[in-house]
This record gives sequence, structure tokens and C-alpha cells, in this order.
Amino acid sequence: MLTPAQIAETYFLESRHQLLEIAAYLDRYDAAVDRDGGQSGHADAEKKLALIRQALGIVAETKPSQERTVALLELFARV
Repeated sequence: MLTPAQIAETYFLESRHQLLEIAAYLDRYDAAVDRDGGQSGHADAEKKLALIRQALGIVAETKPSQERTVALLELFARV
């Protein structure tokens, strides 16, 4: 079983990569909205983005009431 320090060291680069991918996704979406002139018609996309933002909030919780993985699975199961 790994210690907290070993877990932080082992998974840091992978986690950083995944967070950068999410940030890039959000930046690409924002840029597309800007190019589109903010026109309506992307309500479904906005709902998906709201889910991603909600998921980020779950992930960022310090002392979650349930495992983050379970909470995310339940969140995305509602889609």
C-alpha cells in the first residue's frame, strides 16, 4: 500500500496532464462561443459544460461526503 507522499509523487504528472486537458477543452469552448458571436443554439452544449463545472467542484472538495469517483459516476449517470 502506498503512502500519501508516494501517491502524490506517483500520480502527480498524470493528474496534471488531465487537468490541462480539461482546461484546454474549456478554453476551446469559450473561443468557439466568442467566434460564434454568442448566438443562442448551444443549450445542450451549455448543459454539458455545466456538468463538467459541477464535476470540477466535486473533485476539488477537501473532505467529500462520499468518494469523488462515486459522486462523479452518479452525476454523469443523470445525463
